[in-house]
Amino acid sequence: MEAAARVTSKGQVTVPKAVREALGIREGDEIVFRVEGNRAVLARTRPFLELAATIRVPAAKRNVAWDEVLRRTRTDRAAIRR
Repeated sequence: MEAAARVTSKGQVTVPKAVREALGIREGDEIVFRVEGNRAVLARTRPFLELAATIRVPAAKRNVAWDEVLRRTRTDRAAIRR
């Protein structure tokens, strides 16, 4: 699909309806622009809580206090740099 839009004097662009519908973009949604060479890719960002279930947590870091997770992570990273 291709759709065109005009940039306003303030640098604003209205995302065409066909693109909004194809990506499921609704009022209040956030989108991200990623520049790849001489083009930009637009994508709808997923809600933060929706992302929580997509990340696998290693068994060693489950049911551990957050400050302990950070301490272990920093220790592991320091060991890798040596």
